[in-house]
Amino acid sequence: MQNFIATFGYLAVFVLMVAESACVPIPSELIMLMGGALAAGAVPGSHPNLVGVIAAGVVGNVVGSYLAWAVGRYGGHAALHRWGRYLWLKDEDIDRATRWFEGYGSAAVFFGRMLPVIRTFISLPAGFANMPAGRFGLYTVAGCIPWTAALGIVGYAVGRNWQTVADDFHGPSYVIAAVVAVLVIAGLLVLVRRRRAQDRGRS
Repeated sequence: MQNFIATFGYLAVFVLMVAESACVPIPSELIMLMGGALAAGAVPGSHPNLVGVIAAGVVGNVVGSYLAWAVGRYGGHAALHRWGRYLWLKDEDIDRATRWFEGYGSAAVFFGRMLPVIRTFISLPAGFANMPAGRFGLYTVAGCIPWTAALGIVGYAVGRNWQTVADDFHGPSYVIAAVVAVLVIAGLLVLVRRRRAQDRGRS
């Protein structure tokens, strides 16, 4: 994967992020860290622009998410449970994303983009629920930008030392995930309070 990204740059970041967002188990952490490191000159002869790397990651994320959304909408839950194992999809991952979507509705598409595992599979239950394509795209773009940009920026900051990080990329990923998780939890609390206030207003 590292040679692929170093050789094909923006295209590689785009293709790999499409695959990751379409439920193929490729870590976005490694993709975007490597892309950011290349922008900082980690590999001689390969020096893409950081903004371009992040843009390629975001666009790939959105395209892959729409593919998964379409599979969920037109394939249905039963079909994925039956055939998902051939696409490396685990029933428990699909069920976890489905429970998340059922609990928080459309907002889950936004917040779920910034949570491990959930972000990869959240498009499926959005498709199951026939979430409108326009709204799905809006929440997807808004949700994937922070995670994708944060990873690219961390990779850029690491620069020429990216190989050390790549060998143990879970470390910075968990730090980023912890920070983002705090923001997600805060957002969910606001959402829950608003719903409770609306419920009290209706009663």
